[in-house]
Amino acid sequence: MFAWLKRLDQHFPVRYSAWLFCAVALMLSTFSWVAFGTGGWLALLFLFLTLLGARDTQQAHHSILRNYPVMGHLRFMLEFIRPEIRQYFFESDRETVPFSRQQRSLVYQRAKGQPDKRPFGTQLDVAAIGYEWINHSLQPTTIATHDFRVTIGEGRAQPYSASVFNISAMSFGALSANAILALNEGARRGGFAHDTGEGSISRYHRENGGDLIWEIGSGYFGCRHADGRFSEERFTENARLEQVKMIELKLSQGAKPGHGGVLPGPKVTPEIAEARGVAVGVDCVSPASHGAFSTPVEMMHFIERLRELSGGKPTGFKLCIGHPWEWFAIAKAMLETGIVPDFIVVDGAEGGTGAAPLEFTDHVGAPLQEGLLLVHNTLVGLNLRSRVKLGCAGKVVSAFDIARMMALGADWCNAARGFMFALGCIQAQHCHTGHCPTGVATQDPQRQKALVVPAKSERVYNFHQQTLHALKELVQAAGLKHPGEISASHIVRRNSEHGVKLLANLLPYVEPGALLTGEMPHQVFRTYWPMAQAGSFGVLRT
Repeated sequence: MFAWLKRLDQHFPVRYSAWLFCAVALMLSTFSWVAFGTGGWLALLFLFLTLLGARDTQQAHHSILRNYPVMGHLRFMLEFIRPEIRQYFFESDRETVPFSRQQRSLVYQRAKGQPDKRPFGTQLDVAAIGYEWINHSLQPTTIATHDFRVTIGEGRAQPYSASVFNISAMSFGALSANAILALNEGARRGGFAHDTGEGSISRYHRENGGDLIWEIGSGYFGCRHADGRFSEERFTENARLEQVKMIELKLSQGAKPGHGGVLPGPKVTPEIAEARGVAVGVDCVSPASHGAFSTPVEMMHFIERLRELSGGKPTGFKLCIGHPWEWFAIAKAMLETGIVPDFIVVDGAEGGTGAAPLEFTDHVGAPLQEGLLLVHNTLVGLNLRSRVKLGCAGKVVSAFDIARMMALGADWCNAARGFMFALGCIQAQHCHTGHCPTGVATQDPQRQKALVVPAKSERVYNFHQQTLHALKELVQAAGLKHPGEISASHIVRRNSEHGVKLLANLLPYVEPGALLTGEMPHQVFRTYWPMAQAGSFGVLRT
């Protein structure tokens, strides 16, 4: 549906080609009218289109129209006629990937404050294998607020009361300045957290004062020496900002785990260089692994040091599960050192990024369900689950997505692309080119003017509020008081043509403390737990 937009010339002047054409045609038709008495109706037509284009560039609600005056209306015309004729000419609501039109429409409706109800019944095949639902109660509850919270770092000097739905890691540099401003203002208004991504804390993160989760990647951006080594002084300077609520050490991300990154020198602008602490115009490298530690034990001590330097703020790490023995080695290091992170964020392989090799996008890393379950079960088996809060990220856009992740063990959920849709992203998939048509994922100063911060921050706020309101209704229908009470016993999945099972019966179960007593409840533990060692990420050789 958006193919016409993707094929537009990528240079700035051409984005206004339809408007400029109308203006030129207006002048020619007016001349013809005056000189020869013909072309009057054309003059009126092109006058209307020229004025329409002028209006498009000044309005604040539609990014597409600001960047593509006149021509952008074609998109909205297609949106209007498509529901009636899509079965003949267009893809169905659930075909487009990675996010279907139905998923995107849900975000758009909630972000704009429009009705999100769907008439005429579900479009899902409820008889299909894999179909899931949440069981409701005959005695629904009544909950006073949808502002669901979870306390992270309880017992620390500066614990954080976090929303159960927050903005996932997206760096300034990957996103435009206006996108960062709008996200952070929406987070401030809604009282939820905005993860900085590994690009560190830019002045755009600080301008509106929304709560920040500062992500520390392998490049140590914002806390590095000139040679790329970790700097305690720079870290302390940023970590003690009042706006920074939590510290997140990034081990890997779902979109491209085990893969470093390079921001080419020409893209390292003065603003990006200032935020990251690197040189302007020089390649900005994110190594594939960390240099501040090389073993799980060293990693635990590094986390403890980050917590101390931050003044006792909740400190944890993010990872996408790869080799099970490496995660088990980290778990064993917790036991050996007695150092426990305040939180762990599990990133699913279905996560997105501005650019990743196709093989990494499609075939590297554990999907969120498997990764989240392994981390949750391991912590249960070590009697550490009550001390470590679990966040997760991976294609979470609806209230049912949140409920399902909580049933699998999460305490809260993060979303990246969902909040990008709230900003106006249309899934054009030009994120890595710098030619984003809506000004979300670009550093082009002209393109990002399409994203008007006050209007888009309102949509970010609305999307968060309406999603949590929908979650509240699900929790009430299930007869519960808080989404944290949702368990695998509340979710049902059709696992065969004629059979259904509770999610709890489909998932591995681990008794509390089982790993401490030597019980290996499942094959993954029996195979990989003996291979893990706290002193190394490698395999224990016997």
